[in-house]
Amino acid sequence: MIDLRGKAALVTGSGRGIGRAIALKLAAAGAAVMVNDLDGEPCSETHAAIVTAGGRASQFHGDVTAPEFAQALVNATVQQFSGLDIVVNNAGYTWDNVIQKTTDEQFEAMLAIHLVAPFRVLRAASGFIREAAKRESAAGHRVMRKVVNITSISGTDGSPGQAGYASGKAGVIGLTRTLAKEWGRYNVNVNCVGFGLIETRLIQPLTAEGAKIDVGGREIPVGVQPKTLELVKSLSPFGRAGTPEEAAGAVLFFCSGLSDFVTGEVLMCSGGMHF
Repeated sequence: MIDLRGKAALVTGSGRGIGRAIALKLAAAGAAVMVNDLDGEPCSETHAAIVTAGGRASQFHGDVTAPEFAQALVNATVQQFSGLDIVVNNAGYTWDNVIQKTTDEQFEAMLAIHLVAPFRVLRAASGFIREAAKRESAAGHRVMRKVVNITSISGTDGSPGQAGYASGKAGVIGLTRTLAKEWGRYNVNVNCVGFGLIETRLIQPLTAEGAKIDVGGREIPVGVQPKTLELVKSLSPFGRAGTPEEAAGAVLFFCSGLSDFVTGEVLMCSGGMHF
């Protein structure tokens, strides 16, 4: 049994999909969870699901790519739970196109959500983490804290049509490995989980009438071409996509004491898929 009682966790993008599954798993293990999402309604739904199940949670919705938001989110977490032990940088979305059709706005939007936002969240958390570690060390205690950044098989292997997404997801691996070296002195494990094909709204079959997400007033189609979806599934030895709960399990490992001597690593949760 993984026991996270007494731990405070912040999970960005936890209103839906994988982020919601991560928040629920952390709460079920005993952590108090700050739920964050761009939209208020899914944020409230995840918060309610945790509380209804007997867990402890708070919520703070808003855009993690806004320059001042990360500090406000971290401050709210520390104030609500009197601490911060686990940070999961999960928020993200896809906005795909081949490079000749990719605009500067599109490319920069992918870097903003997948690389700049995690950087800002961790920079915002650094003050609390450093001061807490110093106090604990002076008292003769070692308290392990956890950072889990989310990458993708697109970031490790590349993926056609995803120059921006793949670049952001590759960049967050560099951020992870750098902070693993900077924050080891503060007893922080900093790792990445990389996902392959996971059953969320982002991989539904793409159609002209299909789902769109609203990001900063932009309507962005989400989904994957049906033929591509079947091809990618065939690349997995399991012949299927993973579930959000399976994806969250890999994150839970890095949030637990089982990973206390693991840092700067990338764990691929892809069902064995390789491009």
